[in-house]
Amino acid sequence: MIDIRSPSEENPDIIIPVNPVIEDYMGGLLSRTDHPVLLEMEALAKQDNFPIVNRLVGVFLETQARMINARRIFEFGSGYGYSAYWFARAVGVEGQVICSDGDPTNRARAEQYLTSANLWHQITFNVGIAQDVFTQTEGLFDICYNDVDKDGYPEVWQMARDRIRSGGLYIADNALWHGRVAVENYTDVAPGWTEAIVKHNEMVSNDPEFDAFINPTRDGVIVARRK
Repeated sequence: MIDIRSPSEENPDIIIPVNPVIEDYMGGLLSRTDHPVLLEMEALAKQDNFPIVNRLVGVFLETQARMINARRIFEFGSGYGYSAYWFARAVGVEGQVICSDGDPTNRARAEQYLTSANLWHQITFNVGIAQDVFTQTEGLFDICYNDVDKDGYPEVWQMARDRIRSGGLYIADNALWHGRVAVENYTDVAPGWTEAIVKHNEMVSNDPEFDAFINPTRDGVIVARRK
């Protein structure tokens, strides 16, 4: 029997939340056709070891957005547009995905990829610190998506929670942080990041105005619905 909580062979400090065999099975059930641009984005992530959500999480994000008929989404941390690809598919031609990333190279790549996928017209991509971009953007959102540096997670939650409409969603990637949130001894990526994610998860889960749940796929995705 396979131990589904075994540490990664490459890094014994990492716990894989869902066994790769199960994730491979789940991936095999996806019936969508691979878009060439999507494959290019995934290949770049593998080549550069760039942390994107994988295909399973991407489909999950799109499904969540479609279920609440989302039309306006804000992304705290967008990289070169992989998660925005899925959100843009969900919001449709009349929707808007507001992206933020501090690297202008990522914006240029996102424009290239999402234009090829005929999704760029739904994107507003801002170069800058995500929290600053959010402060400068007015209005409520159907979804606020959090994927900034992990020490910023509690701050982003506090900023976003009051600007999500009733029935809207707060979503954050890396909620399980490769299992570090569940063990006492771990090697962190950067000082304080695990503690920040633990604090963030508790804040979201204990908020009486939200119903929250962590989907353990890949590295854990927390979803909280505003009541």
